[in-house]
Amino acid sequence: MVKIGNIELPDFPLLLAPMEDVSDPPFRALCKEQGADVVYTEFISSEGLIRDAAKSVMKLDIYEKERPVGIQIFGANLESMLQTIDIVERSNPDIIDINFGCPVKKVVSKGAGAGILKDVCLMEQLTAEMVKRTNIPITVKTRLGWDHDSIRIVEVAERLQDVGCAAIAIHGRTRAQMYKGEADWKPIADVKNNPRMHIPVFGNGDVDTPEKAMLMRDVYGLDGCMIGRATIGNPWFFKQVKHFFNTGEHLGPVTLEERVEAARRHLQMAIDWKGETLGVFETRRHYTNYFKNIPNFKEYRMKMVTSDQSKDVFEAFDEVLDVFSDYQFT
Repeated sequence: MVKIGNIELPDFPLLLAPMEDVSDPPFRALCKEQGADVVYTEFISSEGLIRDAAKSVMKLDIYEKERPVGIQIFGANLESMLQTIDIVERSNPDIIDINFGCPVKKVVSKGAGAGILKDVCLMEQLTAEMVKRTNIPITVKTRLGWDHDSIRIVEVAERLQDVGCAAIAIHGRTRAQMYKGEADWKPIADVKNNPRMHIPVFGNGDVDTPEKAMLMRDVYGLDGCMIGRATIGNPWFFKQVKHFFNTGEHLGPVTLEERVEAARRHLQMAIDWKGETLGVFETRRHYTNYFKNIPNFKEYRMKMVTSDQSKDVFEAFDEVLDVFSDYQFT
């Protein structure tokens, strides 16, 4: 068993990574149904929350069927982050996660996300004060370091644990790498193997097959796996990994009917939550993966990703079922 605070999870839990414009309530619901043990919201700006920015506030929406669910926040100003804790508590999440890993320029330039990797003392101070502010478990998601020459993740993880961090998820790249090259899981294993570490250590980065998840578990010895990009348009990934763990065999391919049904439900849930315009627009990024590898699919994909009316997208789903009924996924 793995525990985050008092939250009990199965051995080697699978966590849905927080992803901007991806891990919203509709997508989290689909991933939960397919075996995700913990799901996280999109990351939320502390400055946006305290200014009551509509987009930031909307990201606080969580639902009972998602639990355990974590709300992830980012920022570099202590007072703003503490005010954010007070706001986030009203949504009653199971976990509050601090983003110390986002590499994008607009976040880093403000000293937040991976930008804070240049100031480990500030990382430690923010974590310590946020732990004091709430009884909800505080966790951290971060990267190996700012660049190859400043990797101190074993020390950083130990310091965060010592001020009350309840779990840490580590992406196996530096900020300088962004998402290029291969993730290096060895430094994450070094954190786990530090005899002073007693909180869960989760690995993140490049887990896109059940075999890689098993490698992270059995070879690198980590406590769990946080999965991001491999789940986009593929919420079945969690189920596939667990089936592989249990049987040593790959689960059969997801059928066209299952893919269409998931895409249909995803769109409808998005409309119910965000309204017609945003629901249609923000679900588009998933369709390429839902229907990946189908030959001669461009016409239908273009209709899905350019139509502004949901009725047109639902019609495209029906057409796909009819036209590609004989296609077999492998």
